[in-house]
Amino acid sequence: MNEQTQQTAPIGGDCFWCTEAVFQQIRGISTVESGYCGGQVHNPSYEQICTGTTGHAEVVRLRFDPEVITYAEILEIFFTIHDPTTLNRQGADQGTQYRSVIYYHDQNQQQIAQEVMQKMATIWDDPIVTELSMAPQFYLAEAYHQNYFRQHPQQGYCSFVVAPKVAKARKLFANKLIN
Repeated sequence: MNEQTQQTAPIGGDCFWCTEAVFQQIRGISTVESGYCGGQVHNPSYEQICTGTTGHAEVVRLRFDPEVITYAEILEIFFTIHDPTTLNRQGADQGTQYRSVIYYHDQNQQQIAQEVMQKMATIWDDPIVTELSMAPQFYLAEAYHQNYFRQHPQQGYCSFVVAPKVAKARKLFANKLIN
């Protein structure tokens, strides 16, 4: 991958374990880091964000090569692997930390995100409630959250929540997978 052309994309749409596991399989994405964005507490802990009082969302920060995968393609995958029509919730995971959110870095990313959101709104029965905001400070989550699905595929949450999302992404985006 060309380091000069690398871009970043912080997105959140569920527990970060799910999002991380899907995007680790996508060609053109060099790193996927689980973390927190969008709150008012400096360097929050997982325990703090789980209270719902810090304002942070669980996100992944993707580093990608736009010559291999475009920002629009990343967002199309994002909108397919979670339900962007439920406010502050994904399945049984409830709270503001599980909100659907796209953090953009510049006007180009903002415009692309708006266009993709309009396009994807046509496939959902309910309105998309995904937050779209300028990228705030990203805080890396604790080490035990990184590569969680890869390290714990048999753990209950991974088996019943993460694995089906990974399987769905593998089926729908087979042409985007790392060989």
